[in-house]
Amino acid sequence: MNINFIINEPASEYHARSRSGEFMSSHLLADFRESPALYRKKVTGEIEEKDSSAFVIGRAAHCLILEGRKAFDRDYVVSDGPINPRTGEAYGRTTKAFTEWAARQDREVISGKEFGFITQLQTSVWLHPVANDLLAHGVSEGVVRTNYCGVPCQIRMDWFSPEHGLVDLKTCDQLKWFESDCRRYGYIHQLAFYRAIIRQVTGETVPVKFIAVEKNEPFACGVWKLGEEMLDLVELSNQKALLSYRECCATGNWPTGYEEIRTIASL
Repeated sequence: MNINFIINEPASEYHARSRSGEFMSSHLLADFRESPALYRKKVTGEIEEKDSSAFVIGRAAHCLILEGRKAFDRDYVVSDGPINPRTGEAYGRTTKAFTEWAARQDREVISGKEFGFITQLQTSVWLHPVANDLLAHGVSEGVVRTNYCGVPCQIRMDWFSPEHGLVDLKTCDQLKWFESDCRRYGYIHQLAFYRAIIRQVTGETVPVKFIAVEKNEPFACGVWKLGEEMLDLVELSNQKALLSYRECCATGNWPTGYEEIRTIASL
């Protein structure tokens, strides 16, 4: 499959174009499905997205696993930061001393302990025979943009393989709960959206797979394929949300989604 449809651009540019509301992303669409009012407040800046340490570590893990050590060293520095003279230990990530020190660095900071953790995730993925094969040849962090359902949309794929299709990397507490995580966190809606955008540009429906790796011992890794029928059904849900989005744009009305009485009919 030809991959000329994939755009290579910095993550900062991609996210800036989502935050401004210029393009609909899977995360913004998830916010809209939850509440049009929530979506509106995020793109207008009334609700500020906070960058937690878990997000920082997650991004670093994706970079190391999918892009390799050279890209990781380009974007991150491994350091425990300044030392507290009273204790002889490094200041914690949430302290003022660490925050001020980190702001002076030219790259995002990952502690030695955090780096050890993400290398364990990387090793687990590399040692998994199927996951390793999926990531053997392809493009990481590729961007695709197009009009879908009359809405300018964009996606940033973890991995696209001409041979294996779309691959998304997730971390989880335990693999036995990963299928529940997919429903709880909207992962299926996300990948259905990605698949639809790729089809809109290429005319092809690509296979969709997850690589999931545990954040706890034994750091097990697993691979899931998403069924076509399920993706088709979820895609209809995304299309309905995009049509509702167009209506909100036209009317200027952004409801919470809870304006009407709801019924609790059973335990």
